[in-house]
Amino acid sequence: MNTIETLQRFEETVQHYLHELDSFSLEQLQYTPQEGEWSLGQMYLHLVNSALHMQLKNIELCLKPDGEMGAKTEAGTAVFDLGGFPPVRIQVPPSSQYTPPQPTSKEDIVEGLQAVVRQMREVEPVLRKSSEGCTIPHPRFGALNAREWFMLIEMHYRHHLLQKERLKHAIAG
Repeated sequence: MNTIETLQRFEETVQHYLHELDSFSLEQLQYTPQEGEWSLGQMYLHLVNSALHMQLKNIELCLKPDGEMGAKTEAGTAVFDLGGFPPVRIQVPPSSQYTPPQPTSKEDIVEGLQAVVRQMREVEPVLRKSSEGCTIPHPRFGALNAREWFMLIEMHYRHHLLQKERLKHAIAG
């Protein structure tokens, strides 16, 4: 998939998230089904924060000319060969560094998603014209170049659709 198709698919996924967001109250977005599990709102903030503060930042770093080249891990190669994450639940132990806060408003979530879309639109034409450039290591997937980080954002948002559906059903009771 090229960067234009990736951006289009990403925008469609974000539109789906925004459409679904309309149907939830702030209280529902803050509802935690069980101890140690994220609320729907935390999942939304995880998507926004990981894109803005890690993935898009790593794209910028990869576009600098003085970077290094590295290799993907076996897991990274598998995810990119598959074109997405396998449909399995990935749980990370709760921590102050990784667990997103509860949302304080729906508007913050909407603004965050819109900011990610804006930055994805801004960087996509640059990626089309860039070389493979350098790589920045992902904790699980190994060395990814700017285009791969870009594709990872789309794959990550798509992967969390499964969690969104599970949490939506938990809210409905």
